[in-house]
Amino acid sequence: MPEFGSFLLIGAVAALVTFITTPLVGILARRQGWVYLPNDRTVHQSPLPDVGGLAMYVGLLAAMLTAWQLDVFDVLFASNSEPVGVLVAATIIYVVGFIDDVRGLSPPAKVAGTVLAGLALVQFGVVMYAFRLPFFDGPILLAQEWRPLVTVLWLLGMTQAINFIDGLDGLAAGIVAIGAGAFFLYSQELLDSDVINATNIGPLIAIIAVGVCVGFLPHNFNPARIMMGDGGALLLGLLLAAATSVVGGRADSFNQEFVGQTYFF
Repeated sequence: MPEFGSFLLIGAVAALVTFITTPLVGILARRQGWVYLPNDRTVHQSPLPDVGGLAMYVGLLAAMLTAWQLDVFDVLFASNSEPVGVLVAATIIYVVGFIDDVRGLSPPAKVAGTVLAGLALVQFGVVMYAFRLPFFDGPILLAQEWRPLVTVLWLLGMTQAINFIDGLDGLAAGIVAIGAGAFFLYSQELLDSDVINATNIGPLIAIIAVGVCVGFLPHNFNPARIMMGDGGALLLGLLLAAATSVVGGRADSFNQEFVGQTYFF
């Protein structure tokens, strides 16, 4: 089973690669004209690159590649299609966000792209099995035919939530770093308590989400030098949705005594 320090190493790789890549993405964006122009609704006085999510995506790839190369994470990657599913879905949703950042997409097109990413998660097995509601006795087990719908709806809700709060310097990345960090610690407790098994990819995805946010934040604090754009916001939403789906949507499904997950949502 991967140890706590191994997860921190992967988070550090995600943070370092994102931190180094972000200024390079900023230079590329200015040369290509991928910038957000100031207007009467913004406090920025000069054009800002708005494709910082590209650095986050590179950080995600680097972190996943590093984890794949480390023997300690073999239990997550051997005969398990879910890590590939997360990468495929992340690629789809980042491309959708990137196109929206540089060319613009209609809301229906963005929703369709998000649904496509959700279907990729489902295809590779990244789905919820069950969930709990406060004051409801026992877990709500999802029938096979309902799992894809609930998983896609959860992805839509999470991505839009992150996208909506991406309006101030450092806000979205800061909130996701805090939330994903707390969720990583929570999932580690579940892992140590054998409530989730060692093959669960949730803790890995959560610590990567923390890493890419920590690496991006120094460039995004007020006054920001770059923005994550829809590509970054949608990517962070997907990482949170994937991690929470496989931890909160599986932990305690059949364990009536462990009730900490009741208030997960």
